[in-house]
Amino acid sequence: MPLRHAVRLPPRAGRPVDWPGWAPPAVVRSLRAAGVERPWSHQAEGAEHAHAGRDVVVATGTASGKSLVYQLPVLARLDADPRATALYLSPTKALAADQLRSLRALDLPGVRPAPVDGDTSMEERDWARHHSRWIFSNPDMLHRSVLPWHARWATFLRRLEYVVVDECHTYRGVFGSHVALLLRRLLRVARRYGAAPTVVLASATVARPAEFASALTGREVVAVTEDGSPSAGRTVALWEPPLLPELTGENGAPVRRPASTESSRMLADLVLEGARSLAFVRSRRGAETTALSAQRLVAEIDPDLVPRISAYRGGYLPEERRALEAALMRGELLGVATTNALELGVDIAGLDAVVVAGFPGTRASFWQQAGRAGRASDEALVVLVARDDPMDTYLVHHPRALIGAPVEACVLDPSNPYVLAPQLVCAAAELPLTAEDVESTFGGAAAEEVLAELVEDGVLRRRPAGWFWPSTREKPAGSVDIRGSGLGQVALVEAGTGRMLGTADGASAPGTAHPGAVYLHRGESYVVDELDLDAGVALVHAEDPNWRTDARSTSDVEIVAVRERSDHGPVSVFFGDVRVTGQVVAYQRRTPDGTVLDTVPLDMPAQTLETRSVWYTIADDVLAAAGIEPSHVPGALHAAEHAAIGLLPLFAICDRWDIGGLSTALHQDTGLPTVFVHDGHPGGAGLAERGHAVLERWLRATRQAIRDCGCRTGCPSCVQSPKCGNGNAPLDKAGAVRVLDIVIGALRA
Repeated sequence: MPLRHAVRLPPRAGRPVDWPGWAPPAVVRSLRAAGVERPWSHQAEGAEHAHAGRDVVVATGTASGKSLVYQLPVLARLDADPRATALYLSPTKALAADQLRSLRALDLPGVRPAPVDGDTSMEERDWARHHSRWIFSNPDMLHRSVLPWHARWATFLRRLEYVVVDECHTYRGVFGSHVALLLRRLLRVARRYGAAPTVVLASATVARPAEFASALTGREVVAVTEDGSPSAGRTVALWEPPLLPELTGENGAPVRRPASTESSRMLADLVLEGARSLAFVRSRRGAETTALSAQRLVAEIDPDLVPRISAYRGGYLPEERRALEAALMRGELLGVATTNALELGVDIAGLDAVVVAGFPGTRASFWQQAGRAGRASDEALVVLVARDDPMDTYLVHHPRALIGAPVEACVLDPSNPYVLAPQLVCAAAELPLTAEDVESTFGGAAAEEVLAELVEDGVLRRRPAGWFWPSTREKPAGSVDIRGSGLGQVALVEAGTGRMLGTADGASAPGTAHPGAVYLHRGESYVVDELDLDAGVALVHAEDPNWRTDARSTSDVEIVAVRERSDHGPVSVFFGDVRVTGQVVAYQRRTPDGTVLDTVPLDMPAQTLETRSVWYTIADDVLAAAGIEPSHVPGALHAAEHAAIGLLPLFAICDRWDIGGLSTALHQDTGLPTVFVHDGHPGGAGLAERGHAVLERWLRATRQAIRDCGCRTGCPSCVQSPKCGNGNAPLDKAGAVRVLDIVIGALRA
């Protein structure tokens, strides 16, 4: 029976309160005309903090009206002071455009809101700089166009009263660390012009939101987490597709029916029942194929319903997206297969059902997606369809880990030297860095160490007054990629036309843009012909093969420094700095159902990554006493490592592709059987550190995921990894459980 669990979440009544006395009558009238008769309790609480000048983060559920928390105090301030300005930042242009549209709909005179993003012409930017009082932008534009030229924005910055940071839970890992330092740069420059803006942050529900928001802004932030908005009742179903005995995967492992196949069948059934439904899938291509499959299934029963099913994803033109959103809201569209483009901010409400094809990586994202259903008074259905993945396996067998469990912590590390160094260079180019800046704004000792290296390398100059950028003409921000690893970008170029399709991060390019790799761009498939890492170019040609590619790599981990160590009898646990040397050595071609067609060798250069890791060692005699024969130790450790990597996103908001690992029966630095799990980004992104902090809980969940899987000797749902450099061999599923029993038992003792 594929249905593992079904849980009904009861409806919640809303708690409306009166408008605050300081809210301008004209603003209240406009909000009432837009359908907001009275604010919910959390909206009023958050707005009160912001109006009083306290930095605040509101972390409540999808469709709880977080926008009003910042709209009300900002509009009140703009009304009271005709010279005041505000800045709104969002992670995507689409979300900023939605928020700008809703603000303009209020039709309040004198606000003059305007976008400043990559699609804004120079004339429109000039107008916004001189006339707009509320600018809607994103971190990339702030980094590249506003702060480097802050003198041009002096009037706007001098009058800056509020900075709004929307969907702030998306700022995590390396990107979040860059944004944290970017916000410090913004607030520092604003101080230079005499402004002291209040920061208002909006987030999905995350663990310890005040702590996270403080790490992001560098300031004390108060959190509002008690959701006062109403919620319809929902039934959440956890669905595990069956194993398919007629198919086998790598090393003869069983294969489950793909989550996308199961989801397209569900979407078709829901449409036939007349239920307005969304199916969230992981990729743009997946959205297209899921919609097509649902259309084919529906055509066999009711061809008239076929036009009422569509795909929705990034890459569509704005007018196409708006038309699809409007058709879905009006009920003209019944079924839509979408990427997470419909997860953030877009106002799609009151649907009957949501199907989530594969756990989206975090509980926060799952509840964001689930929240698209059931905002009206009717009951709603949410189905999580498990993929062949340890995380999905664990969740469908342990509903309490998803439903009613606290959401994950957002992890970032602004002290990462690979992030801190380029950000300090940008800050020094904006305004010379003083000792006070270094101590109070950029982290003190860690920043001083990085600055000393920058001076030694001749990047910055040290003078009695501080640190200076030596050029008055060049702006370093243009060469600093805040969304990448710090190792540069590789441009993907169509060989026949010279058209640039997109970019890949320099660190991940050998694994995703190697010769022979299938590259997807806006639903179109391309195959890579050549990768030149030195030139930063990958040449591709258009092709739509009936397979996907998965890179295979080898790695070696060298311990550089131990930051923390704890001994637990036969088990020792460490956290510290490591040097990972990796090399992509082959790739596999796989059919859509996961069947391996062949393995193609590659000759790619080795890459070195300085990062951070958590690792543990186990005494040989304890492994032997647990019944793990010496010949089975490598497979047992390897399987435990794979499953642990798959489960770490349960405790830190990340993707398994953000982390790596190594296991060995005899490591050269420890002299013992050792398992490493390390960050996949230079300097670390805080993920291994988070794993170290929750090691026992993390490994307990890992053991449960392995035990709960119905396969006999190991499969992608438990101990196999899609990125294993050794072709998922050797793996010992039973041995992995014994290894984890030893470690957990030692940690508890």
